[in-house]
Amino acid sequence: MDLVELKKQLASINEAISNIESGAQEYRLSSDTTVKRGDLSTLYRERRRLMADIAMVENGGGAFVAAYVRG
Repeated sequence: MDLVELKKQLASINEAISNIESGAQEYRLSSDTTVKRGDLSTLYRERRRLMADIAMVENGGGAFVAAYVRG
């Protein structure tokens, strides 16, 4: 997936998050058709993934490794 497409997806996710945070959970299109928005935690998770993918593409790829030591 290219950078432009990743950024479009991120913009869509951000719009959905903004709408849900503003109170929109569901839309009624007609008397018998209702469209529900995605789960907010799922949208946050997808946003983090997209942001990581964008950073990787913009920085020329590579991997970042973190080690957590408990002790």
